[in-house]
Amino acid sequence: MNKNVVAYKVVSLILTLFVSLTSYAQVKSNITDIRISPSDDNTRVVVDFSKETSFSHFNLQSPDRLVVDFKDTSSKFNFSKVDNNSTLIKKIRYSKPKLASDMRMVIELNKGITVQLFSLEPSADFGHRVVIDLNDPNPAPVVTNTAAPKRDKDIIIVIDAGHGGVDPGSIGPKGTYEKNITLSISKMLAKRINEEPGMRAIMTRTGDYYISPNDRPDFATKENADLLVSIHADAFTTPQPRGGSVWVLSKGRADSELGRLLERTERDSELLGSAADVIGDRDTERYFAETIFNMSMDLSRASSYDISNKVIKEMKKVTRMHKKIPQSASLAVLTAPETPSILVEVGFISNPQEEKNLNWRAYRQKLADSLFKSIQLFFKNAPPEGTLWAQERDDQPRKHKVKSGESLSVLAKRYNVEVDSLRAANNLKSDLVRIGQTLTIPAY
Repeated sequence: MNKNVVAYKVVSLILTLFVSLTSYAQVKSNITDIRISPSDDNTRVVVDFSKETSFSHFNLQSPDRLVVDFKDTSSKFNFSKVDNNSTLIKKIRYSKPKLASDMRMVIELNKGITVQLFSLEPSADFGHRVVIDLNDPNPAPVVTNTAAPKRDKDIIIVIDAGHGGVDPGSIGPKGTYEKNITLSISKMLAKRINEEPGMRAIMTRTGDYYISPNDRPDFATKENADLLVSIHADAFTTPQPRGGSVWVLSKGRADSELGRLLERTERDSELLGSAADVIGDRDTERYFAETIFNMSMDLSRASSYDISNKVIKEMKKVTRMHKKIPQSASLAVLTAPETPSILVEVGFISNPQEEKNLNWRAYRQKLADSLFKSIQLFFKNAPPEGTLWAQERDDQPRKHKVKSGESLSVLAKRYNVEVDSLRAANNLKSDLVRIGQTLTIPAY
């Protein structure tokens, strides 16, 4: 054989081997984990990768499938080990990609869906992630237990310390983390509440760990709570703003730029969780369910507004208020449908002086005391039926101031008591009463 031909073949073989080895040396991305998190009308799939990868996707019908192509990704992950409790997802499998270096993942679906994909930057706890949100446009109606939950004798207050774990919240000029301030005040408030007979506090978090904003109202729903108080420390893009504020849930958009900033902050916090739920808009086909839901929300919103005014009145004895009336914003943490819920901003951690104040334990205790007093005042005036405080209120003698045209027999009939009992309770020797006289109404 011609030496030149042999040399050419050897060089070609070496080049082919070099190209092959070079391609192999380019380390592919690997899937390290997949988590499926279903809710009533959507499912979130979080795919963890060993390195950053790009992706594309398309939908197929008959049967319904979502096809996702990941560039330069290995096909060695075992999909069968993924826990799947979603009613939307039938199974996840591989398929042949267009390019041999890519990986094609197929999500077989039980029905047609809308989809959104996005990637997340690595964090202290997680590497590169691709999030796949599968939204059910026509979810099945949720069947709930219509039986009234058992009433706890204590007034249940859920205290939500904002942020935590991988989500530090806002950070002050001197490096103070909002998550530490909120947890400290929450523990102080819980202590005051638990020391009060007839009241009990439940905290959404007692340490430095992350809870999705969407999961926090579940504490109130699960415990059949009478109030949820979420504690935060405000921040703004400039250091000048200062003072506290109290927020309630709005029906629509926030009523101020600060409210819109707060909404964006909460959405950012949601993305820090590996399997945070997604709040979706209800479509028109669910109008009836939405109407019932809104009626329940309106009732809790009214109570929330009343409590907020009391909190503002007490807080301004401790600190200046940035807003003198309750503010509204669309915040996931306030969406427990049957529980009055408020979000309290105890000050601007972005303001140097307020950051300094919030780092003083005595100052935080004063803030906690003001919150406790406002909550105490609200429930003294309107204790939930079936609680110890409601029983004590009912056991107290009722009073009635006599008006023109009223007589002892008329009042006895009105309050469903015997005339003799009414006369004895007031040491009356006859049935005569005078206008302006205050009578004690005996128990039934």
